[in-house]
Amino acid sequence: MTNEPTKAPPLYPKSHLLAASGIAALLSLALLVFPSSEVEAKKTTLNLELESPAEQLKQQETTQADVREETTASPFAQIDTAPAPTEETAKTEPTPTAEPAKDPSHREVTVARGDTLSTLFAKVGLPANVVHEVLASNKQAKQFSQLKHGQVLEIELDKDGQLASLHSKVSDLETIRLTKGDKGYAFNREITKPVVRSAYVHGVIKSSLSASAQRAGLNHSLTMDMARIFGYDIDFAQDIRQGDEFDVIYEQKVVNGKVVGNGNILSARFTNRGKSFTAVRYTNKQGNTSYYTADGNSMRKAFIRTPVDFARISSRFSAGRKHPILNKIRAHKGVDYAAPRGTPIKAAGDGKVLLAGRRGGYGNTVIIKHGNTYQTLYGHMQGFAKGIKTGGTVKQGQVIGYIGTTGLSTGPHLHYEFQVNGVHVDPLGQKLPMADPIAKAERQRFLQQSQPLMARMEQEKATMLASAKR
Repeated sequence: MTNEPTKAPPLYPKSHLLAASGIAALLSLALLVFPSSEVEAKKTTLNLELESPAEQLKQQETTQADVREETTASPFAQIDTAPAPTEETAKTEPTPTAEPAKDPSHREVTVARGDTLSTLFAKVGLPANVVHEVLASNKQAKQFSQLKHGQVLEIELDKDGQLASLHSKVSDLETIRLTKGDKGYAFNREITKPVVRSAYVHGVIKSSLSASAQRAGLNHSLTMDMARIFGYDIDFAQDIRQGDEFDVIYEQKVVNGKVVGNGNILSARFTNRGKSFTAVRYTNKQGNTSYYTADGNSMRKAFIRTPVDFARISSRFSAGRKHPILNKIRAHKGVDYAAPRGTPIKAAGDGKVLLAGRRGGYGNTVIIKHGNTYQTLYGHMQGFAKGIKTGGTVKQGQVIGYIGTTGLSTGPHLHYEFQVNGVHVDPLGQKLPMADPIAKAERQRFLQQSQPLMARMEQEKATMLASAKR
């Protein structure tokens, strides 16, 4: 038996050494083919394409987290993704900056439900007597007490922690500010003038005008304006049918690219039962504004077709109708419009108020005399509008009262009568007299404004329909 020393086994099998050499060669080749500068350039391009700095920051944090995870998992990841910094890369790498300290003199408070100026001042450490000083400083300063939920108040404090200035954005167009000076608080109102542009909408009636208009992009105010414009020719209580269409070009008010409000309807077209009515807004040289047809005839007649917007006709003009309360045959000399209690009632035309008070079974009633030929009556009102009294005058479309159920009435509605030379006629069938057309001296000027608007409506509608077919 010999005592030859036993050979120690190799630390790594030859196969492992060969594999390690091969991986090292591949890594060297990878670094030659994909230098780290190109990898960084691709990341930079990706970051620049993100939508906002906040998303860029999020992307950078995600990338750094991925690098840390890869480094933990594999020792070779350090070579691929975290090259040693060089003088060149040090110049391009962003240097972390500390977040700027908040100005302790500037405070912002948001109005919550139940908040008052006193509670908001208390939140920033201002004593209660400051509220009295602010509101008593100026009549207009009382607007700071008319707070809305979600409104933001910005407060500036002086070095002693006293109120230096107070300002708030009342709307997208209005900001109010109160600044303390040597002579007390000074109030200032800043009004932003919006850019006015025109917009186009098209709608088709599917259920109701209001719902279809809302789907098309018209708000309630513009929808009511459109109904008033065409109210002389279309009875919106009974004439609207499924499939009716409308096109409207109107003014939009824009501030910094944001729509902050609407203006006037510039032109419109309403197709009712296959018949189209057009309207164009025009201001004459004297400054009077009205709506006219595309060829210059007035949209305005001596009387509007219906005195209640979007009401339902519950009873028509009839020579022999059974009275729902008296239970006997009695002529119904008017038209009943059923609507919710409190719905506004409008004067059908200009005139003098012969009566604004109680009248037997009519309850609260307004009677208006329109010249020497026409007279209208409005019965069962809940109450009268401010300023409506016997002997006064009214303008066409002016609110004179509100739907109610006074007198002999089974439910809230308006009883409306129309007389011609003292004789009751059916207001739904009466042919209405026309107002004056465009003056001859202004006709050319009117056409220069109306024709481009009509052409634009045709072009916009054709473009929209073509897009819908694709």
